[in-house]
Amino acid sequence: RPRPQTTLSPGRAVPLAHVEVAGRDDRSPLVLLHGLFGSHGNFQTVAKALARHGSGKVLTVDARNHGGSPHTPLMTYKAMSLDVQHLLSRLGIDKCILLGHSMGGKTAMTLALQRPDLVERLISVDISPVSTAPVSEFSAYISAMNSVKIPDGLSRSAARQLADDQLRPVVQLPQLRQFLLTNLVEVEGRYAWRVNLEAISHHLADIMNFPIFHKPYPGPALFLGGSNSPYISSKDYPEIRRLFPKADVQHIEGAGHIVHQDKFEEFIAAVLNFLPPL
Repeated sequence: RPRPQTTLSPGRAVPLAHVEVAGRDDRSPLVLLHGLFGSHGNFQTVAKALARHGSGKVLTVDARNHGGSPHTPLMTYKAMSLDVQHLLSRLGIDKCILLGHSMGGKTAMTLALQRPDLVERLISVDISPVSTAPVSEFSAYISAMNSVKIPDGLSRSAARQLADDQLRPVVQLPQLRQFLLTNLVEVEGRYAWRVNLEAISHHLADIMNFPIFHKPYPGPALFLGGSNSPYISSKDYPEIRRLFPKADVQHIEGAGHIVHQDKFEEFIAAVLNFLPPL
């Protein structure tokens, strides 16, 4: 049963909710960061598969204002990077392999560029260190989510169906609606969104952009895109090379933006292949 969210003051790190899957002790821990409107659940099957194939322990993390992590008005990459740094220090992890999808990929890149000593390797899934998609599309989703009205006391399936119907005019893709609906939670008979729509809406431009960095990340980096997605394109290569001189760019054939869902086996193979040899 979801707890009512705590709201923390801006400007300091928030204690991130996370789930750990045990792995080998002789390999660096992997930390997986989800995208906008996602949660650690997006990477649960990935975490289990990586651990099963001999990776180090795998942490799946909820970003601030997402999943079970606290809500706070600030939503910048530097703030989200600081959250992950605090989590690593709280868990006594002095070096990790960092993988992030979309917004999580930008958080991962920010952390690697700010604190390269903490990041042994970096994997950015379907996102480049440049500004992304038009903000308008996401603003429309947020408005649609904000205008969902669900009477108290409905069953979970009835509430989901009602929310789905109300989102449909704006969010045409059924998969995208299903994804957004993973954020609909029931607290004491009332339905609410567990993402902090206000903070996200206020910081959409920050989330779509990428902070300015001058000093590159010296470690190995993998940019893993979907061949059917526009988010890692050849026009981004100069900026990828500038900030990540050791970057390898790969595209998985037939995958869209959510690469790990569209082509699960190929995704796991590419990640395992990039992990340091034993």
